[in-house]
Amino acid sequence: MAGMNRFGAALRAWRDRMDPATVGLVQQSRRRVAGLRRGELATLAGISAEYVAQLEQGRAATPSAQVCMALARALQLSDHEQSHLLRLAGHVASSDRVPRLIPVSVRRVIDQLSANPLSVYDATWQLLYWNPLFTATWGDPGVFGDEDRNAMIVQFEDRNPRVRQNAAERSWFEQSLVADLRTTASRYPNDPDVAVLIERLSRIARFRELWSGPTVAAHESAHKIAVHPEVGEIALDANILPTQDSDLRIVVLTARPGTDAWSKLNRLATAEAREVV
Repeated sequence: MAGMNRFGAALRAWRDRMDPATVGLVQQSRRRVAGLRRGELATLAGISAEYVAQLEQGRAATPSAQVCMALARALQLSDHEQSHLLRLAGHVASSDRVPRLIPVSVRRVIDQLSANPLSVYDATWQLLYWNPLFTATWGDPGVFGDEDRNAMIVQFEDRNPRVRQNAAERSWFEQSLVADLRTTASRYPNDPDVAVLIERLSRIARFRELWSGPTVAAHESAHKIAVHPEVGEIALDANILPTQDSDLRIVVLTARPGTDAWSKLNRLATAEAREVV
C-alpha cells in the first residue's frame, strides 16, 4: 500500500502543476486550487474521476501499463517521469521486459497524425493508446479489460465484429502476427507477460498450428476493411511505423484520397469532432 501511496502522491503533484490552459481547458470560473481537477484529468486520460480519486488515495489495485501511459500523456510527463510512474505502479523497466513507455518524441508524432485513426502497441501487440477516430472506426477498446486489449487476442479470439477478412486475408494476417510474436519472444525470453500471452493463445488450434512453425519476421503493413454500423464498409491501409529503441508499433489507418472510403472516414471524423464540441 505504501508504494501505491507514493504513486498517488506523485499523481496529485503532477496534476497540481498542470496549467489547464496548456491542454485547452478554458477557465469558466475562479479556481480554488492550481492545476487540473480530478474530473479534468480523468477526461483527458479516458478513465473515471472516481478511479483517479482511488489512485491518488491508494485505494485502487495496481494500475495497468495502459492506464499509466494514458495518465502520462494527459499530464504531459517527461520520459523520466513516465518511467518513474511505471516503476511506482510496479511495472519494472529492464532490458528483458517488453518496453511500454511511450516517449515524448513518439507522442509528438502521434499528435501530428491525429487526423487518422491511430493506435500504439507494444512488442506483444498490447494496445497502449488509441485516438478518438480509432474508436469511431473500430469501436471503443475501453469496454474491454486490459488483458483483452491485445491485437492477437482480438484476432484469434474473434473479438472485433467490425473487421471483415476473407480466408486468404485472415491466413496471411495471422501468420504475420505469429511470426512477429516469435521475434518478440526470442528478444524477451524472460518477460512473464509474453509467456502468459502465448499460454492463452495456445488454447486456440489456429494459433498452435502457426506457433509450431519456424517463421520469424516483423509484422507488415496490411489492407483492412472496417464494417461500420452507420457508414458501412471502409477500406483502409494499415501503415505500421516502427519506433527506434522503444519497440513500439504506431499503426496509422489511411484511406486513399477521393475514394468512397476517404469520404466515409471524413464523415466519422466530422461526427467525432461535433461530439467533442
